[in-house]
Amino acid sequence: MTATTTTTTTTDLYPTRGAAEVMTPRQDPVVWGTPTPALRSFERDGFLAVDELLPEDEVGVYQAELNRLVNDPAIRADERSIVEPKSQDVRSVFEVHRISEVFANLVRDERVVGTAREILGSDVYVHQSRINVKPGFGASGFYWHSDFETWHAEDGLPRMRTVSVSIALTENHDTNGGLMIMPGSHKTFLGCAGETPRDNYKKSLQMQDAGTPSDEALTTFADAHGIKLFTGKAGSATWFDCNAMHGSGDNITPFPRSNVFIVFNSVENTAVEPFAAPVRRPEFIGAREFTPVR
Repeated sequence: MTATTTTTTTTDLYPTRGAAEVMTPRQDPVVWGTPTPALRSFERDGFLAVDELLPEDEVGVYQAELNRLVNDPAIRADERSIVEPKSQDVRSVFEVHRISEVFANLVRDERVVGTAREILGSDVYVHQSRINVKPGFGASGFYWHSDFETWHAEDGLPRMRTVSVSIALTENHDTNGGLMIMPGSHKTFLGCAGETPRDNYKKSLQMQDAGTPSDEALTTFADAHGIKLFTGKAGSATWFDCNAMHGSGDNITPFPRSNVFIVFNSVENTAVEPFAAPVRRPEFIGAREFTPVR
């Protein structure tokens, strides 16, 4: 299968959304830059946890900005806001680095973008950014998936040269729907079964459907890699590889969980046409503006 633009044809190294699930060994490096001890850990596990990326006073600034955005009627009415199906509360706001100068400054912060450059070995741009709100008493989780599977199938990212960072703006307990990752799962690409519906993003941003691994495949991955649950205070961060199998559970506790999520892609890995979807997703979900972060 190939993805075609007006000038190039890109070979599909990671087939997905076919008649059956397919496991493909990773064809790309994990760390594209010069390995350091921390990055060797990232290369092995597919993630890197940082206990205190942001101090308490900075966390307060970003938490206040998150609260302002999710309570702004104009932001709620914007197509970049995703609403929780049950409560009808704002669940996520996409493209926050364009909506908010506060979050734009965070993206440009060397503690953030500098690590992305080190991992990817090049200048980077923002493929996606969003704030996530998971209030207590029933906010839904997100089922197991590889981000790269979606970004490859529906956004047209050709290679695994993309990294995400999730920065906690509230404390992550072991009970309030925190991030779970299968360490080492990033070394194998799981191509999922089933075609991609047109405008699949309208449903998948609320509940994953297309691109969902089978129970059998997830059992195989979990048996091989185990599951790591991330906890930490507000200001902690988790960097994780684009192909790491991850998910999160519902939050049925009284304790909210909010975070800012930034996806950096190498400027040498810009998106082409989708590899397994009839149309591209909107640019606020999968960027087509490839200007490096400065």
